Amino acid sequence: MSGALDSWEAARDFALSLPGTELARSYGKPAVKVAANGRAILGTGRETGTSFVLHIDIATAEMLMATGPETFWQTAHYEGHGAVLVRFDSPEPQRVRDTIRAAHEQAAAMKPVAGRKR
Repeated sequence: MSGALDSWEAARDFALSLPGTELARSYGKPAVKVAANGRAILGTGRETGTSFVLHIDIATAEMLMATGPETFWQTAHYEGHGAVLVRFDSPEPQRVRDTIRAAHEQAAAMKPVAGRKR
């Protein structure tokens, strides 16, 4: 698969092409999750006009921002959490796809999400 992931729909469709994923909701917004454990891979996030949020470990998020700030970034809302924002206009669409694959692998290896008390 090639081409830019220049919209939420393009990023979502790519993530849904990975094995065992499903379209769901996270924090009340559209997200792609691993069906077997309910772990989010990516979502619309809070910056819907420019970026999507990718759920990945903190160390990887920091490395991505340090090596590709034109693509990967955070707002104060995401600092200290396993999430990084990914710009739709990234000059590195293959790196974005590879990073989504890595996030999928991480999420698939995790235990199921514990039920939330309401």
